[in-house]
Amino acid sequence: MDPTYNDEAEAYRKEVRAFLDAHLPAGWRGAAAMGDQERETWTAAWRQTLAANGLRAVAWPAEYGGGGLSPLERVILAEEFTRVDVPLEFGNDGFGFGLLGPTIIARGTEEQKRRFLPRIISGEDRWCQGYSEPGAGSDLAGLSTRAVLDGDEWVINGQKIWTSSAQTANWIFVLARTSPDAPKHKGITFFLVPMDQPGIEVRPIKEMTGHALFNETFFTDARTAKENVIGEVDEGWAVANTLLGFERGGRATVMSISYRKELDALIELARERGRNRDPVIRDRLAWAHTQVELIRFLGMRTLTRALAGDGPGPESSIFKLLWSEYHKKVTEAAVDILGADALAPSGPPPSVAIGVAEGEMTPASVVGTFLGARAGTIYAGTSQVQRNIIGERVLGLPREPRADSGPWNELLRT
Repeated sequence: MDPTYNDEAEAYRKEVRAFLDAHLPAGWRGAAAMGDQERETWTAAWRQTLAANGLRAVAWPAEYGGGGLSPLERVILAEEFTRVDVPLEFGNDGFGFGLLGPTIIARGTEEQKRRFLPRIISGEDRWCQGYSEPGAGSDLAGLSTRAVLDGDEWVINGQKIWTSSAQTANWIFVLARTSPDAPKHKGITFFLVPMDQPGIEVRPIKEMTGHALFNETFFTDARTAKENVIGEVDEGWAVANTLLGFERGGRATVMSISYRKELDALIELARERGRNRDPVIRDRLAWAHTQVELIRFLGMRTLTRALAGDGPGPESSIFKLLWSEYHKKVTEAAVDILGADALAPSGPPPSVAIGVAEGEMTPASVVGTFLGARAGTIYAGTSQVQRNIIGERVLGLPREPRADSGPWNELLRT
């Protein structure tokens, strides 16, 4: 089976390719091939190019400053940009464009849409995510950050952790408990909170990759306006799940393109190092090929549902589980292909979790990507959480028993 697009979609694909040919520099090798400073300079100019051509927030309605493209046009655009390693999103953009913006469109008020969406597009507002806490990671509903209404403002106290890009954001969307006595999935509210205030402190966390993309974020009597609540007070869990649906399934139709490029480069690396005749390595590469094809077909299925008007649901957990477990295993195979060179890697490290420059793989980029892939099975919900969601909400299986339930525990309590 080889799904294809209709003639209208392919005509738009030609338009996108013509745009890229006209605006990318000669000899373009992809964003992954650039150094940090070069990429920063180029990104600033590329933002302006996209804005001038109506290619920022292409999925959003035109009345809020978006491109107003159809779902199919958006997919074609994303596929072609991914094919040549050109970003549509930059830095904090992923939180604003990929997560919060669609959530505001789905659940926000008209006033919130008109206030926040244009500011995401312009870059005036740069967002980060305040979900996980030291005691509430996989069990997100166990969060303890509190918010109390004080006149026309909410006062927030607590701590968040693994806050990606908090050091460069000026706004954060936060889950906080507003009714402490309610069941833990109730009494949670979804807030939009300005970061530029004395009550918020950000502390970077240095990772084993050498980067410091994550942070601890502390709230001490931090404040936000009463109207900066998405959805209803105490009903933030439903809003949070809407956002997580976008996070888990948002790249379904293009991720296979990135993974295919990465796998092709890995196969070439195996040839260069004489490992392509090793039966174990060949078996692992064949497995990787089948997984990338599964990711591609599942992405097409997700696209079909989106074109039919279905928003992200619990099925998005299938895709999240598939790609995160795949990338963990294929990067393990990449390190094994390197062999001893992985112990003291040389060359430039990766600047992105997925991406190679024209098929180039240095030892440092392989090891760096291997380390970064570990986090993929944790962020946006751990693999075990995804399995539970798939079992309970997709397959309709009974809920997993609690660790403190069962006859032996009942006996011990007596």
